Amino acid sequence: MRRHAGGGRRRGLTLALTALTALLASAGTSKLGAQLPLGLQRYDQGRFTIGAAPHDATLARSLLANAVARDWFPWLPRPSARVLILIAPDRRRFAELIGPHAPEYGAAIAIPSEQRIVMQGSRAGSDAGDPRQVLRHELAHLALHEAMGDLPMRWFDEGYASVAAGEWGREEVIATNLALAWKGVPSLEALDSAFFGGAARATGAYALAHRAVMELASLDPERGLTLFFRYWRDTRDLDIAIRRSFTLTQSQFEERFRRMTRRRYGALAIFADFTVAAVILVFLLVPLHLARRKRNRERLAHMAESEAQTEAKERADAIETLLKSVSPQVDANDERRGLTES
Repeated sequence: MRRHAGGGRRRGLTLALTALTALLASAGTSKLGAQLPLGLQRYDQGRFTIGAAPHDATLARSLLANAVARDWFPWLPRPSARVLILIAPDRRRFAELIGPHAPEYGAAIAIPSEQRIVMQGSRAGSDAGDPRQVLRHELAHLALHEAMGDLPMRWFDEGYASVAAGEWGREEVIATNLALAWKGVPSLEALDSAFFGGAARATGAYALAHRAVMELASLDPERGLTLFFRYWRDTRDLDIAIRRSFTLTQSQFEERFRRMTRRRYGALAIFADFTVAAVILVFLLVPLHLARRKRNRERLAHMAESEAQTEAKERADAIETLLKSVSPQVDANDERRGLTES
């Protein structure tokens, strides 16, 4: 984390630059909105412009109405910058619009520097989620950056957008997160890098980021993050903002977040531990059990073969003994018959 110090003159210059940046971004958005890519049709209402293909017209109108009706975000000033939302006609064009450097997973992406959102349309897969919630998540990114500039780090950015979009199902991921069961709750610094570890790892990072922002907001049940945002914007220092808002240091908050998360999901994590152990035992014991059954079958077959050979030998010995006992009697009878004839 870097510290930024400065007096009133520097803050005034910062505000002027911020206003100029917003003006340029607004102008760029209007220019881009006038010439939508891929021949998309344009839908305007309030500060929002949506570009969509004809087969996504119903979706575009629904998203537009929802965005206008809920154009506020918790603990932040009401945003005013214009927003361009592009609904990609299909998966291939979605990849073209977001560019090669965006992650492959995800149903949408927000570009705060351009006040632009690209999202999948009605032809997206089932994993794309509810488009209204997806758009709400991305609009929260833009609102946060409009109010706070580049201050938010990745974990806070994603956690706040998740909370603002009402993605409460994120916490269910923590309850079934095997990494949590094995390694415990990561630090916030480690959480930042987890978003770049592939889809599976990023899913857990989103859930923990959501939990971290919720934990921070719970420190002030009445005002949530309202004062925190004000202090953070004024001082541009996360630690100072947390100290002034919640009388905790950043490290104390992080320790609390990790402890409370582990306590809240500890029983489930322990259950996951037992589940993993059971799976490992199954993988270890099943092959041994199958091998033992095979050996038993082979042993029984060998015993059956031995018994059959023994029985055959006993029958042969009995027949031979019987023949030997009968043979002398036959010879004696023949002898007597010969004497009589003589």
